[in-house]
Amino acid sequence: MTHHSSYASYSTHYPALLQRIDASHASDPHLELDTATGQQQPKESLYAQRMANMLTRFSPEASEAVHISVRAQHIQRWMIPRSDFPMTTLGYKQWRARLYKYHADVTGELMHQVGYDDDAIAQVKAIVGKRGIKVNPEAQLLEDVASLVFLEHYLVNFVAAHPEYDAEKWQGILRKTWVKMSERGQSFALTKIHLPVHLRSLILSATQGDSPLRNDSDAG
Repeated sequence: MTHHSSYASYSTHYPALLQRIDASHASDPHLELDTATGQQQPKESLYAQRMANMLTRFSPEASEAVHISVRAQHIQRWMIPRSDFPMTTLGYKQWRARLYKYHADVTGELMHQVGYDDDAIAQVKAIVGKRGIKVNPEAQLLEDVASLVFLEHYLVNFVAAHPEYDAEKWQGILRKTWVKMSERGQSFALTKIHLPVHLRSLILSATQGDSPLRNDSDAG
């Protein structure tokens, strides 16, 4: 699989794969308002667009495998709802683990259908499946992009939806996001991400404490 930044240098299978990924996203029954256009879109279509745009901003030189993984990270997510698992911390972790494998398997099957070889499929499945985030640079890149998209596009509504959370609770949540990111991702978050002033202050207070942050968070 090529590792050049120009789409023109990507595998000849790449356009057909993106069409299948996008068609899958378009079948998401859940709609979300795209604040940039004022139009409702399938939730996962919008998420995939935001992920792809963030990758272009953060790491445009990323490999074809990463571009595929970023586009497909949440593929058919609605098929495995959170409500299928116990509403406990363990249940949450079980749900996330099931999602990682499901997203990786669906993406791998679509790649197989359009003609990618086994090595390319295995590479993407490892990234989408969040395997070895801290030792696989491409999986870490996906994690950085997902965290940046959360901060820029979803944190505002997440905060608004939980008025019962105090500052300490929010600091804990944001630290869990922060420790998933590389130092480069953290720097980008503080300098390039569009955030309201009060949320930027919240992130700074959560991530610039006296003690070093430990990588003890749940996988994202």
